[in-house]
Amino acid sequence: MPRSQITTTLARERAAAGKLLRKDVPREAHGHYEPASGRPDPLEMLDALAKRRLPFLIPLRDERIAETPFTYFRGTSIVMACDLANTPKTGLTVQACGDAHCLNFGGFASPERNLLFDVNDFDETLPGPWEWDVKRLVTSILIAGRDGGHTGDEARAAASATAAAYRLHMRTLATLPALDVWYARLDATKILDEAKTIAAKRRRRKIGEQVATETIHATVEKLTSGTGFARRFIEDPPKLFHSSATEEKGFDVDAILTDYRTTLSPDMQHLLSRYRQVDHAMKVVGVGSVGTRCAIALFVADDHDPLLLQVKEALPSVLEGYVAPSAYATHGERVVRGQRLMQAASDAFLGWASSGKHDFYVRQFKDMKASADLDGVGPGELRVYGRFCAYALAAAHARSGDAAAIAGYLGAGKAMDRALVEFAEAYADQNEADYVHFSAPRLASGDQTRTHDTQLARKV
Repeated sequence: MPRSQITTTLARERAAAGKLLRKDVPREAHGHYEPASGRPDPLEMLDALAKRRLPFLIPLRDERIAETPFTYFRGTSIVMACDLANTPKTGLTVQACGDAHCLNFGGFASPERNLLFDVNDFDETLPGPWEWDVKRLVTSILIAGRDGGHTGDEARAAASATAAAYRLHMRTLATLPALDVWYARLDATKILDEAKTIAAKRRRRKIGEQVATETIHATVEKLTSGTGFARRFIEDPPKLFHSSATEEKGFDVDAILTDYRTTLSPDMQHLLSRYRQVDHAMKVVGVGSVGTRCAIALFVADDHDPLLLQVKEALPSVLEGYVAPSAYATHGERVVRGQRLMQAASDAFLGWASSGKHDFYVRQFKDMKASADLDGVGPGELRVYGRFCAYALAAAHARSGDAAAIAGYLGAGKAMDRALVEFAEAYADQNEADYVHFSAPRLASGDQTRTHDTQLARKV
């Protein structure tokens, strides 16, 4: 049933309509995965993606992707999008993240300076099937478990807990008034309060320290030298470096920031006008984002009043070609509008711009932000973390989609949980096979790649 028909009825009727969708798309069908006939070669897909990026950073991107099966999974959302397009779907649409793996969730400060936990990466966002996000999240938890040396049963238990949490939270959201769903926020301190073991408590302290130190002031002290309007970024190629050459490649940061200001609300334009831009530099971030045009810009209002903004290129979503095209003229606006729709509270400085053939979005950089470190995480901690990711994803989907219809389809039992875990196991195996295919030749020449990359970055 088209979503437009479902949303014109009462919640109980929409839930019943969602339940009826099981006849056309049995929940058990979501557990099946096998490569589609004529499946594109993942290497060819990644090579095509690389053509849109800065060539001197592609070796670094490949190096980061090739570290483990989990880093490969994180950096290849375009491959899974293609595979998901051949899986069953109910036709219920949400504002999909498009890359909802478990490290694209994290803590950040709301405009009121409260620490929230939510989805925090929207580069691939587009309206699309809710199932695709959930499958990517559950699969990422299972792969993270394998990557962390957990047993098969432990990894499956974490994936199952994640799937169940999405289902149960969506059923709760389906009972709430629309305004309550819209304003629902997940306090990041609740995750930290779940710490039980000594190792988990130690990790809790570490995250707390990360939030305290990754403020604007601490980051400015770490990344810059000088004082006041004379502050400049410290060269650290290939991760951080100045480059006039990139301006010839459609990456004029000054022009982008000028355009960006017009997308802010008048009050935020006024606030930004209190700051003077004093420097900008290329800043390589993430895994899958390496090679995109990314920079950070330093603004100063006074000796002890800095502001850091990140300028990040917005490429076409990996979901394009599998769902309806974006309703927005630029990919920067697509990302910003999608983020505002999915997140409980978005960065007040969030905006977008274009420069030549390239689109960008702009946001604050390192302002009370915390990301998960899954190295050494035990099975119990991974289950807890997966549940919170699922809570956040369900809330994001409920804001833009029909929680009642999705909850009706999911049901009270564990049929969908089992199907999602079955899918995750099958796709994790596919991911490992793809990882071997990708990494073998690159690992053999890893030292040369790193040297070549550094030399190129310094030349620029």
